[in-house]
Amino acid sequence: MRITRRNLLEGAAAFGLASAVSRLPAYAQDASAAPEKAELMFGVGGKPLFYYLPLTIAERKGFFEEEGIKATINDFGGGAKSLQALVGGSVDIVTGAYEHTIRMQNKGQDIKAVCELGRFPGICIGVRKDLANEIKTIADLKGKNVGVTAPGSSTALLLQYALIRNGQSADAASIIGVGGGASAVAAIKKGEIAALVHLDPVITRLEVDGDITLLLDTRTEEGTRQLFGGTNPAATVYLQQSFIDANPITTQRVVNAFTKSLAWIHKASADDIADVVPEEFLLGDRELYKTGFEKSRAMYSERGLIAEEGFKSLLEMLKTLDPELANANIAFSQTFDPRFLKTA
Repeated sequence: MRITRRNLLEGAAAFGLASAVSRLPAYAQDASAAPEKAELMFGVGGKPLFYYLPLTIAERKGFFEEEGIKATINDFGGGAKSLQALVGGSVDIVTGAYEHTIRMQNKGQDIKAVCELGRFPGICIGVRKDLANEIKTIADLKGKNVGVTAPGSSTALLLQYALIRNGQSADAASIIGVGGGASAVAAIKKGEIAALVHLDPVITRLEVDGDITLLLDTRTEEGTRQLFGGTNPAATVYLQQSFIDANPITTQRVVNAFTKSLAWIHKASADDIADVVPEEFLLGDRELYKTGFEKSRAMYSERGLIAEEGFKSLLEMLKTLDPELANANIAFSQTFDPRFLKTA
């Protein structure tokens, strides 16, 4: 899907960001200009998850190479670790949760998203089937061991917010990091945790095998609004403002690659997706993987633009969860730079 200048300016006007669009250096839009930094290290927290599928597609379909970028991807145990790597300087760019930009702006660190990948969180809360009669609501998770990708990650935050919205404290359940992929599946099957807050294909694997019953499903707009009362931006591409300033052409090329990926995903069949991803992503069951993708397809951003409604919804969640953010005065424009989408 090609985003025209008119598209972006209309969106930017609604966001109060139109003036920012005009400040993008002209050479960043020059398709013939070489990236300032052609070799990039990307951080991600759970690459096999559908949450991060646009990264895998950009890599496997050669969209980074088309933009003159050599991408190396470092897969961490969770999104919080990817953020730490960005702050520490061991990665250049992160595909991670949008909420990290808000947290870092509140700490005085200028980190911005440049492209939305997921417009819904895509996170589900599932309880072990053998405990379904005991744990019937999110409030019933009190005192239970609940698996998340990693403490401090978006899965952990969603669990804490869901507990609060259901009359419990944020620490009512014991949060256990179980990683992504096969390790998360095993944690449920071995009975190590009572419930799991996770994403596809893990959730679909456990659903199909009859191991879990869902209490919440934010792969859909309905489920997202059920918890948040509105939309809630999820996976984004974010980086340091200092990197953007020093490498506008590189940043443009990265955004180009991700918008190509999003456009391809929206046109692709489930078979197309399964053909492209690494074999290990399928968890030994191609048909199940395809089913999981179809359940998650609606969550992918169509144009890469974050809606201000979603920013407000997310900020409200963070203010509820984190005393440090309770009185935060963060502007939408501090967390999202839409300029590079105009020629993507």
